[in-house]
Formats: sequence, structure tokens, C-alpha cells
Amino acid sequence: MIVLDNLTYSYRHSRRNAITGVTAEIGPGIHLLLGENGAGKTTLLHIIAGLRTPQKPDECTIDGVETALRLPQTMRRVFLVSDEMQFPFKTIDEMVRYHSVFYPSFDPEMLHRNLETFGMTGREPIDSFSLGNRKKAFLAYAFALKTEILLLDEPANGLDISSKQQTLNMMAECVDESQTVILSTHTVADFQQLFESVIVLSAGNLVLNSPIYSVTEKIDFINADVPPTGAIYIEQSLGRFRAIVPHRPDFVSSDIDYTLLFNALQSPSSRHALLSILNSSES
Repeated sequence: MIVLDNLTYSYRHSRRNAITGVTAEIGPGIHLLLGENGAGKTTLLHIIAGLRTPQKPDECTIDGVETALRLPQTMRRVFLVSDEMQFPFKTIDEMVRYHSVFYPSFDPEMLHRNLETFGMTGREPIDSFSLGNRKKAFLAYAFALKTEILLLDEPANGLDISSKQQTLNMMAECVDESQTVILSTHTVADFQQLFESVIVLSAGNLVLNSPIYSVTEKIDFINADVPPTGAIYIEQSLGRFRAIVPHRPDFVSSDIDYTLLFNALQSPSSRHALLSILNSSES
């Protein structure tokens, strides 16, 4: 269990906090992490991965152990994939020999299947890869490590349409119910079938941390020709109205619209009313 206890972090060169007073518990499941540019998403993932130290070390723990300590028994349970990460070895096979030994749950057969899905063998020189192929190799390896906590920062960056679908299928096949995956992305549609909860940051503050079932029990997402009555938030595009309304049994709700939800939480005129419903104890 990841526990954030009034988590606060600020960069030395900045006068404002990158993250302020975030409190949450994050357990097994696939969690969507949303936020505007500069909201603190990458900083949060780096803190969980032990790459940054919060204001007080005990503000971020995994099963009671501070991630800032970077103890081997904790670090082997966590792996981060981001555009900033670099392969320290020439090939995936070489990385397996020297790096995977630190991860006791590594599954070589899963890695072989994942690489095969992407048309790779593991023997290709990584330096010759395009950005997309480099990302695919990293994802294939990351899923096969089978860490208890997997942190994905914009995993779809650099991937073409078919590669995104392959990655979606791979995640569904490789991630089991005991693992915790936090996926930060601006292209929500690429993975929306898999999310079990949504975490929203705004300007370094936690706005929402909720299971998907709780969201859909309390609000409906409407796509209609005319504006629905009682809308909490509404957008118009190409003659259609996309809206969020309080849940009512007689509404025919569309699938959860993460972009609309995010926009509504960013809107000062709708945020308070929406959060009042989402945070209510009754559906």
C-alpha cells in the first residue's frame, strides 16, 4: 500500500510547492493520474519511486517504509517508466543479465512474449532504435519485471496507433490483481478500458482520488443533441452537447468521459458542485 501523508515537495529554485499537502492511500489496481502541465504528476511518481525526497521523509511510504530511504527491499518492489529514463545497457538481453537480477519477480518468458509482440528479439542495439521502438522495448521489459508497483509516466509517447493497442493488450495480459499501476497520461483514450480509479492533481493539490465505480454511481456522462437539464458541467462541440449530470436511473449514460471530468474539475464554476457529489457518502 502506498500511503501519502500530507505530502509536500518544493524545488529549490521555485518559490511555490510542486506538491502541497497530498494525503491518499493507493492500493492494488490500475490508477489513472490526471493533471494539467505542471500539476505535480511527474514529481509525485518520482517521490513514490524514491527519486525525490519530500519535505518530511515519512510523507511517502510503501507498507510503512519511507521511499526516500531507497532501501533495496523497497526499491525492488517499484519500477518507473518515463521519457527521462535511459537504457544503461546496449541491448535488452544485456539489461536482463545485469539489471533484472535485482527484481525477484522478473518473468523471462513474459519478456520474450512481450518483445515478440513488438517484433523484437532483445538482441537489437538499443542505440539504433527510434523513440517509439525504445519506448516499446522499455515497456516490454517493465511489464516483465512484475514489480508490485509500476509507475508509467506518459507511456504512449512516441507510439503509433497499432503500438498503443498492443501496449493496451499487453498491460491487460501482464498486470495481475496484486499489482499497483499508476499511469499518468494526457491521452486517456489509449488506456481508458483498464482504469479502476482516477487521481486528479491540480496546481500540486489533490482534487480527486476515487474508484471508477464510485464516480459512475454518482454522476452520468451525457452526449446529446440538446443541453440536458440539471447539468453540472457542459461543453458544446460540432452541434453536440457533452455534459455531466447527477446520476439518475432514467438517464442513458455514456461511458465515463475522463476529458470532460478533468475539464469540469478545472472549471471554477463547476468544481465545487461536482466534488460535493463525488465526495458524498451516498450514491
